Amino acid sequence: MATMITDRQHRFLATCRVGYLATADRNAVPHVVPVCFAIDGQTLYITIDEKPKRAGRRLRRITNILENSAACFIADHYDEDWTRLAWVMLRGNAEIITNGDEHNAAQALLKRRYPQLAAMDIGGLPVIALRVVRATAWGKISAAADSQD
Repeated sequence: MATMITDRQHRFLATCRVGYLATADRNAVPHVVPVCFAIDGQTLYITIDEKPKRAGRRLRRITNILENSAACFIADHYDEDWTRLAWVMLRGNAEIITNGDEHNAAQALLKRRYPQLAAMDIGGLPVIALRVVRATAWGKISAAADSQD
């Protein structure tokens, strides 16, 4: 049974600048990386940005998604006041989008959210689309979002 992303969860995620994408290869070996992201409806988008040290090499997250589409994303808020801790976790199937209308729209969405991407030539780079089938939240996500205003 799907649990869609709620409005409260959308608002919380809009305040988070970074999250963590977890993928696993065909042998279920996990791999977690920090990522910049944007959400449109029930899909989370992550672009592959310019990686000068890895030019010409496929990133582990891409290889993992091609082998095993199950993926998970989490964004959190930490506060020394532990009554304000919160996180949102999104689970679903990831796919790699390399061109087309959805690819272009996702890249534009990500560039609006992260001005740093505007200086990068990411138009021809892949986008990871996590099709969310389950959203879970914990803690005071409304309070965490309010504290970041």
